[in-house]
Amino acid sequence: MNLKSVTKDTWISIREYIFIAFGLLMYCAAWKGFLLPHLITGGGVTGIGAILFYATGIPISVTYFSINFILLAIAVRSVGLAFCLRTIYGVGILTFFFAVIPQATPGTFVQPDDSFMACVIGGLLSGAGIGIVFLANGSSGGTDIIAKVVNKYRNITLGRVLLYCDVLIICSSYFFDFGSLEKIVYGLSTMAISTIAVDMVINGVRQSVQFFIFSKEYEQIATKINLEVNRGVTILDGMGWYSKDPVKVVTVVARKNESIKIFRLIKDIDPNAFISQSSVIGVYGKGFDAIKGK
Repeated sequence: MNLKSVTKDTWISIREYIFIAFGLLMYCAAWKGFLLPHLITGGGVTGIGAILFYATGIPISVTYFSINFILLAIAVRSVGLAFCLRTIYGVGILTFFFAVIPQATPGTFVQPDDSFMACVIGGLLSGAGIGIVFLANGSSGGTDIIAKVVNKYRNITLGRVLLYCDVLIICSSYFFDFGSLEKIVYGLSTMAISTIAVDMVINGVRQSVQFFIFSKEYEQIATKINLEVNRGVTILDGMGWYSKDPVKVVTVVARKNESIKIFRLIKDIDPNAFISQSSVIGVYGKGFDAIKGK
């Protein structure tokens, strides 16, 4: 292994750890600025910490760290230390943020009686933060650990375990003095908005498009895409079934934001070209995402 490769891998790891910290800062800001001031309960260990905070006044950082410490001890024995390294980092960083960032008073960012807007903004901000953490191969711990352990021993998907845990935590707030059906609805809405935000962050970054271009000017189109869009092109041999004439098919995979440039390029060369465009998620290799086995 050469020194250049080691240096590049080290820089990538450092960058990912920075992004994990930034994503968790956004997540903490969502709770401290919007959810906690309006007594909204979310999912995960943070949701448990919020319930105990509302009911007893125990700082959320104490509950969050204590529960994750136990879960991490179990996870290290069950799924190994390799899975837990970034989770330990994430738990430590988020515990620190919860401890040092002050909680906003009601009315600081939204009106004191506007819990719905707090729910929407808090859900979007927390979901975007967790999405950034996931993109950096990180984890905030909590129910992620439970899901990983359960998935190892039972044929239940990670998403389903997380959903069951989060719904159970949110609904349990009803049995406390501050709880009500309205608060449960706000909590479930926050969870749904957060989930959508996570998908938007992850898929928005990775979403790509695939083109199948049928044109007699295939050589000129392929060359232009190579030079002006800087994307690889593959020429496939096809045959029109009705006419039985041979045809060349230009195949291109590109980022979604490059699609307009490709359409304009094709239109300038052959306005009568036949084009098929489809969305592609998860393109790996040169020019796209790195293939990851972890």
